[in-house]
Amino acid sequence: MATEEVSKPPSLPPYPEMIFAAIDALKEKEGSNKSSISQYIESTYGDLPAGHANLLSDNLNKMKEAGELAMVKNNYLRPDPSAPPKRGRGRPPKAKDTSSPEAAAPAASAGPTRGRGRPRKDPNAPPAAKKAKPAAASKTGRPRGRPRKVKPQLAQNAVEAS
Repeated sequence: MATEEVSKPPSLPPYPEMIFAAIDALKEKEGSNKSSISQYIESTYGDLPAGHANLLSDNLNKMKEAGELAMVKNNYLRPDPSAPPKRGRGRPPKAKDTSSPEAAAPAASAGPTRGRGRPRKDPNAPPAAKKAKPAAASKTGRPRGRPRKVKPQLAQNAVEAS
């Protein structure tokens, strides 16, 4: 194995460079489709790896997702550099205001930071005055709420009958 010559294919440029060269050379107004890009690369660079179709597809998808290529009607083209970047969905996050650190400092020193939850009772505080109960204005003689459930006495009557 050490005596055998290992035949290396001539070095190819990276796929993104080949793709950009193909798109620029084809100069199609509506963009270039995958098959025309592949044909240009095969005719220009000759010796390509066995998985050329898969490598080309993967690189085209990566470049499309990264924003290096734009895809219009199944054709790839270089994005317009003057076009604004595409906005994501949803509400944009609020901008952090770091321009005025003096404004944030007094708010923090206004008082000690409090813990979470309800504060504990102060053991030194005087007892609160008890509230006077309002007089029952109209009492009907009935208790409040739902009346008690009356238990039927059918069980005893049934035992005596049998």
